[in-house]
Amino acid sequence: MTVGARLREAAQMFGADNPTARLDAEVLMAAALGCRRSDLLLRHMRDPAPEAFEDLLARHLAGEPVAYIVGTAEFYGLEFEVDSAVLIPRADSETAIETAREAFDGTAPTSILDCGTGSGALLLAALSLFPESRGTAIDRSSEALAVAMRNAAKLGLDHRAQFHLRDWGEPGWAEGLGAPFGLILANPPYIEDDASLEPGVRDHEPHGALFAGPEGLDAYRILIPQLPGLLAASGLALVEIGYRQAEAVSAIGEAAGLAAAIHHDLGGRPRIIAFSVDNGAAA
Repeated sequence: MTVGARLREAAQMFGADNPTARLDAEVLMAAALGCRRSDLLLRHMRDPAPEAFEDLLARHLAGEPVAYIVGTAEFYGLEFEVDSAVLIPRADSETAIETAREAFDGTAPTSILDCGTGSGALLLAALSLFPESRGTAIDRSSEALAVAMRNAAKLGLDHRAQFHLRDWGEPGWAEGLGAPFGLILANPPYIEDDASLEPGVRDHEPHGALFAGPEGLDAYRILIPQLPGLLAASGLALVEIGYRQAEAVSAIGEAAGLAAAIHHDLGGRPRIIAFSVDNGAAA
């Protein structure tokens, strides 16, 4: 069977209601062939389908996310290494980077803090957008930090980024990090403990980066009240939320003396809350 025919079969196996079925099949086939997806589509569609594809196909059909199978995921036009120690970066999170781009509008924050960096996607995407900025990332997982550091090196950004094993729930965690920061990025855990998730997420992605108490608000209640002490006077903190959490998370920030502005993702859902010390900075 040719590569093209096997791709059609695999996409059908992934489900007609799966909007990424064909893309997933192509990414797995490219990994099996050891080539880029563009090369697959241009040069290999008539080749015999490789036997290695069958194992990758079986793993995905069993629920393992494609990004973990191939070991990479794209975010903001950059390729990131990912494994089960980190969340798979998602397109919705790019809203934070676009919000930062619009807010700084031709300028750049001198320093950026990424709270709970995971793969490093947010910080490294921001550093790629702001070539004059320097970044600091924290995570409570040493395994996640190792992934982020490798990504920084592969993207040629390691000379502008520092990584620290810190937990924002621990006293004194921010000491020595260089506050105040012009830009703070955070994608905290925000899923309710009893939420129903897709098996690929529930069974493979790190629970410590997903779940945050019965309302999904526990991480916000710890981190957001600390933001005023970390932000520069004209700084901006961009915090990702679940699409039903805008009102509750905004209220947490306002109780801490922060102004809140809601930004929506490409699907029109509330995705990012921009917190600032004064109303003028919440673009």
